[in-house]
Amino acid sequence: MREALEEAGKAECAGEIPVGALVLINGKIVGRGHNHCIQTHDPSAHAEILALRQAARFMKNYRLPGSILIVTVEPCVMCAGALVQARVEEVIYGAADTKAGALDSHFHIGSSLQLNHRFAVTSGILETECSARLSAFFASRRYVASD
Repeated sequence: MREALEEAGKAECAGEIPVGALVLINGKIVGRGHNHCIQTHDPSAHAEILALRQAARFMKNYRLPGSILIVTVEPCVMCAGALVQARVEEVIYGAADTKAGALDSHFHIGSSLQLNHRFAVTSGILETECSARLSAFFASRRYVASD
C-alpha cells in the first residue's frame, strides 16, 4: 500500500485526485497507475484502469488470473467492472469511498452472484494515510468565501 500511496503522490503533484494503484502477480508488481483524467482529458484514466492496462500489456493477456490490485481508495463502478473483466483475484484498498465506492460502500460488485466472476476484497489497509491524503487534497481546493 505504501507504493500505491507513492503513485497517489504522483497524481497529486500533477494536479490530479491522489489515487494510486498497483497490480501484483506472484508477488511481483506488473502494473502501476495513478489518476490521470485531467491531463489526458480521459474520464476512464483512473489509477486502477491504468494499472490494469499496464499489467495486461506486461502479461500479454487481458485476463489477469491470480492478480491482486492494491489501491488507495475503494474502486468506483467503472473500475470494479474492469476488475471483473480482468478476472482479478483480490482487491486490497485503503480508504472507503462512501459516495462512489462499488465494492463495500454501495454495490458489492466483487461478491455479486449476478456476475460471472467474483473476487476477494480487503479494506482499511493504511486507511488513515489514504483518507488523509484525499481529505487534504480536497480541502486545499475548496473555495473559502470572504466577507
